[in-house]
Amino acid sequence: MLASLSGADLALFISVFLACAVETVEAVTIVLAAGTSRNWKSTFQGVISALIVLVILVSALGPSIEKLPEQVLQLVVGGLMLIFGMQWLRKAILRAGGFKALHDEEKIYLQEINAAQKVAKVSHFVVTDWYAFTLSFKGVLLEGLEVVFIVVTFGVIQKGNNPQALELASWAAIIAVGIVTITGFAIHKPLSRVPENTMKFIVGILLTSFGIFWGAEGAGAQWPHQDLSLIAIIGFVIAICVGIVEILKVRKAKNYQVRILNIPTFSEPKKSASPVIRWSGGFLYFWYDFIIGDDWRVAAAIVLALFSTHTLGSQSWWLMPLVVAGTLIFTLLEASAEAPSDTSR
Repeated sequence: MLASLSGADLALFISVFLACAVETVEAVTIVLAAGTSRNWKSTFQGVISALIVLVILVSALGPSIEKLPEQVLQLVVGGLMLIFGMQWLRKAILRAGGFKALHDEEKIYLQEINAAQKVAKVSHFVVTDWYAFTLSFKGVLLEGLEVVFIVVTFGVIQKGNNPQALELASWAAIIAVGIVTITGFAIHKPLSRVPENTMKFIVGILLTSFGIFWGAEGAGAQWPHQDLSLIAIIGFVIAICVGIVEILKVRKAKNYQVRILNIPTFSEPKKSASPVIRWSGGFLYFWYDFIIGDDWRVAAAIVLALFSTHTLGSQSWWLMPLVVAGTLIFTLLEASAEAPSDTSR
């Protein structure tokens, strides 16, 4: 099957497979922790409920997305892919540079079990253990949303070049989810040996590169060598990432620390707020955190770059790569700029 794929289709398959595998590893860790420490029946009720919500979302949004004009689709999907990709990249670069702890599924698993064992058992409706239900529901829903986003965006946007692109992306996701889930439940523990940090770095590079390519096209830019430009974009993003990692390693060797940034942001409603505020605010916060992440300035820079590309015209293909590189360099050097002499403050 893979041998018969074109270069673009193979890149699509690998990108979707790796991204979905990473998300599934995290979801399986949460589900195993909930089931092992609490109640398997309630845990599976949470998993099934989350899957039902995801199916409804795909059924409702999938056909609507396919009806969008190709240029609008490229603009929206490219922008979102850039936001997601740069979130993944920033965390991966900080980990590679030593400024953020490596993602450890075994540690996360033990933390989830420890937290779960401290919560009293409460029943609601047909759910005998509400904590196990909500823990598995939230975990599967959040990771599942990212899987759905990746499959739908990659599949739909490539449909112009390959009518079977959505089917190919779906199969990549199904295979990844199947392998990780079966393996996780077979060994009955988190997949701590999976090179998750490396996979996240690769996926971040691919999402960011595809986002640059499609976002710029959607904004009206024309790449000099069309699809071949994607290879150059991937190389450019890799070079920027490697350069930043080396700078961070030098800073780490000089005992630089992570700088805590006071960036104004949208926060989750307090528990003391009214039920209406808690539910509505919690809903908005969920989507804000899911899409925008921990630094809204990155999303703002992407939106501004797309607008500027559209304004400057078809020859402004160079703008998106420069803005992405500049944003990564600025935010990551800013986050690692706490010099040793400043730690006493």
